[in-house]
Amino acid sequence: MQITPGTKFRERQSWQPSRYAAQAGYVSALGAVALDLLAPQAGEHILDIGCGDGVLSEKIVAAEAGVAGIDSSADMVAVATGRGIDATVGDAQNLSFDGEFDAVFSNAALHWMPDAEKVAAGVFRALKSGGRFVGEFGGHGNVAAIRVAVRAAFEMVTGAALPPDHKYYPTAEEYSAVLEGAGFVVDHIAIVPRPTPLPAGLKGWYETFGGRFFASIGEDQRQAVMEKAIELAKPDLMDESGDWTADYIRLRFKAVKPKK
Repeated sequence: MQITPGTKFRERQSWQPSRYAAQAGYVSALGAVALDLLAPQAGEHILDIGCGDGVLSEKIVAAEAGVAGIDSSADMVAVATGRGIDATVGDAQNLSFDGEFDAVFSNAALHWMPDAEKVAAGVFRALKSGGRFVGEFGGHGNVAAIRVAVRAAFEMVTGAALPPDHKYYPTAEEYSAVLEGAGFVVDHIAIVPRPTPLPAGLKGWYETFGGRFFASIGEDQRQAVMEKAIELAKPDLMDESGDWTADYIRLRFKAVKPKK
């Protein structure tokens, strides 16, 4: 693989709040279904894992529940705190809470955390007896056409295989086993196909969510890979009007920590 000398590489996925708001506002909007499953109650103390810019955390606050948010991006946490959310930078794979929350919520974040067992164990420990863990994230087969296109494009442009991006897209059965292994009783879990219109097209999706695909290459090759991936994905994901729809598949769940 040819690498341009002196190029600054993207070591991991980075988040730009303004770009995220402009190109991926649908993530929070479509998270309303998971929020309904959470059904926050007045007076509850709820942890929001992967709170991002705090849009859904605000809705939990509107239900008169207290919210603590955690996210790996300092930039996104800054936006969330600007909304008045009690948010901190942290890794949900290493939670240190102990019996503090009535519920833990997560939308569109758990697929970024490959150590699912550590997340589940930390959430279980963070919950009070009888507390619930509710969320939605990428399930098995999520954005498969998008990922296949960028893998093929990467090899065409660089001559090398795309390095693993380490995202976690389990089946319902696999994630049920993770939750039960942590001690939860699974109340609801389902794989939900959800074709999702992309207001900024596939280019906007790659720019917002595809940082890890391009972490090992420089800017010139990044643009070439992206253009080729868009070309390859057109037959499956772009309609005759030029509108793009991503092949999202979500895993939605509710699990309960048994009462003592």
